[in-house]
Amino acid sequence: MGQRDEKDKIKSRKEKLAGYFYDLSKLTFAALVLGGMSSLYTDDFKPYTIYVVIAGLVLTYITAFSANRILKY
Repeated sequence: MGQRDEKDKIKSRKEKLAGYFYDLSKLTFAALVLGGMSSLYTDDFKPYTIYVVIAGLVLTYITAFSANRILKY
């Protein structure tokens, strides 16, 4: 009985941690990528905007990949 409860705890912990990383991925995408892209359509374009969008894409990928790895193992 005790071992089953421990496995359920570990599974729940993994799911919550993976959910946190997925949410972090969504927030990073919205803030950096979509926020950076919006300045491309206005007159507020600055040269470093491209770097912010690229960094946002990379961070989004890293956090989503991390969440996927947590759920797999």
